[in-house]
Amino acid sequence: MSSVIASARFSVLDRSRTREGHTAPEALRDTVALAREAERLGYHRFWVSEHHGVPGVAGSAPTVLAAAVAGATRTIRVGTGGVMLPNHRPLVVAEQFGVLESLFPGRVDMGLGRSVGFTDGVRRALGRGKGDAEDFAGQLDELLGWFLGTSPTGVRARPSEGLTVPPFMLAMGEGAAVAARAGLPMVIGDLRDRDRMRRGIDHYREHFRPSRWASEPYVVVSGTVAVAATAERARRLLVPEAWSMAYSRTHGTFPPLPPAERVESLAMTAKERGFYEAGLAGQLAGTEDEVARGLESLLAETGAQEVLVTTSTHDREALLDSYRRLAAIAGLRDGSVGR
Repeated sequence: MSSVIASARFSVLDRSRTREGHTAPEALRDTVALAREAERLGYHRFWVSEHHGVPGVAGSAPTVLAAAVAGATRTIRVGTGGVMLPNHRPLVVAEQFGVLESLFPGRVDMGLGRSVGFTDGVRRALGRGKGDAEDFAGQLDELLGWFLGTSPTGVRARPSEGLTVPPFMLAMGEGAAVAARAGLPMVIGDLRDRDRMRRGIDHYREHFRPSRWASEPYVVVSGTVAVAATAERARRLLVPEAWSMAYSRTHGTFPPLPPAERVESLAMTAKERGFYEAGLAGQLAGTEDEVARGLESLLAETGAQEVLVTTSTHDREALLDSYRRLAAIAGLRDGSVGR
């Protein structure tokens, strides 16, 4: 095993994607079951996400789901990737993570993002607008202040004040600059645009200010990793998500994941085909040897300390097998795989 891979942490972000023929409650229970398997395999952390009003995603309440995951596991770190801070009052977010940390001490991460609702209708339902993300840095300072007890209001966040819940910044757009200024660990994604990713990482490291949260830059690269016995099987793991993304770009709604065989039989328009092929390109997918080489190149190129894997597909057993194979590549605690 490569020393570059051996020195990195590997973690999982699951978005509770719904699948054709299955319900949203099943998707949430699948997330909890995947967390148990990730813990058994030796992954470092397991995160859940926040989406509102999306037909293909069941995960709308990340701190609630994180509590369920933490209650079903014993040792793996649990958190969010992330809570979209502009959708919430910082005090409420601080209280929620304070409760999580109190219940599961030393295991909770607070991953934060700056996106607001996906559509105008969702933003109206949340009582938010696009402008609510403009003062994200101020919202972040307020949130962290509730843990530090520095709020000027005279109000105390209970039970959050005095607790240490590690914050992470999802570096979308200006996120790298915000993470650097606040001295937070940074999570950066989109393996398909390596140049953009490198620019964000370089900016973050150059402008990083040490803080009580992190004394030096900490980079987590996030993206899809699919591993199978053959390159073609690994590629087919990407098909359902690639089609859902293509459909959302052309129809304005993000659907549940279809089986790969149904996608492959579709008569796509030229526009759909273009988005679909783009969704298949640039991902880390292949056999163990191929993915190992890809990971070694990615880690050497970025200097990242951690890889956060976000793979989604319709075939749940194939997904579990992919995570087992990846655990073997990374030399985690239990890297056995099904054949």
